[in-house]
Amino acid sequence: MSVRRLADDSVQPKSFAFTAKNLSWAKQTIKKYPKDKQVSAVIPVLWRAQEQHDGWVSRAAMEEVGRMLDMPFIRVYEIATFYTMFQLAPVGKKAHVQVCGTTPCMLRGSEDLMAVCKRKIAEQPHTLSEDGNFSWEEVECLGACVNAPMIQIFSDTYEDLSPEAMEELLDRIAKGQKIRPGPQVDRVMSAPEGGLTSLNSEVVPAKKTTPRKAVAKATKKAAPAKAAPAKKASVKAAPAKAAVAKKSGPERLAKPKGKADDLKLISGVGPKLEQTLNKLGFWHFAQIAKWTKKDIGIVDDELSFKGRIDRDDWVRQAKALAKGGEAEYIKVFGKKPR
Repeated sequence: MSVRRLADDSVQPKSFAFTAKNLSWAKQTIKKYPKDKQVSAVIPVLWRAQEQHDGWVSRAAMEEVGRMLDMPFIRVYEIATFYTMFQLAPVGKKAHVQVCGTTPCMLRGSEDLMAVCKRKIAEQPHTLSEDGNFSWEEVECLGACVNAPMIQIFSDTYEDLSPEAMEELLDRIAKGQKIRPGPQVDRVMSAPEGGLTSLNSEVVPAKKTTPRKAVAKATKKAAPAKAAPAKKASVKAAPAKAAVAKKSGPERLAKPKGKADDLKLISGVGPKLEQTLNKLGFWHFAQIAKWTKKDIGIVDDELSFKGRIDRDDWVRQAKALAKGGEAEYIKVFGKKPR
């Protein structure tokens, strides 16, 4: 474990005070502990101080927490320097990126994610970018190994990342755009990519049966009945059920018109999701480009995840690709489709 020290005096503020809202929260938190054990509130109160102070804990903040809990400053200092969840120097205002470098993430490409951080943020960890909006570091296990590789930005995690997805994530943060935490591929939490492959059919409840003893008793009491003559089969065939009305919604094709488009060029569509879209009858950019809000809602339900189509702007991407391929996409989005 590397040595952790407080930031240089040149960046340390002279004082720290909780906002009225945070002070009220801290006092309520301290009351949760017995009077002689209130120092146990040091970690949550320090964390609230870090959240208030742009993502790091200053010396002044530690001293204020020590006064509130009647703790010697050195005790607060020991805790803040021991737990790596506390940042001891200024971090990026928009994002402090913690890249997991433990074995599962390393085997799945975390070193490539760190290379992106070195190129787009700073060569060395714990270094602010030129605009002061970003910083990064390598950390140990962040607890989502099944979705490796992953990163954490402040209190949120972002998983199933590729170098391209990592770059796009940082670009969107820089522009102030909203990003959805969790997996960055077509999966829900830690479920399989492309949706469920088992336990996905409706369970039919079993019919209630009569207990064996009751059946036996009823059989003894019942008088033997003569078998009724078998009815002749009806000559008339049962009327066929009306065909299920075709579901209204987006245009679908049983097969592509000519060569199918490479739907993976749409950011947010991977190989498995492309296969699913093909099965649903979507083969061409022009089809997706025509989707209305109603169509998007229908496809959202069929893909078993909400908001992905709007979040990644599939329709706008498809319109550009349908109009002029990669050249038009670059013209609209300023980069090549992935």
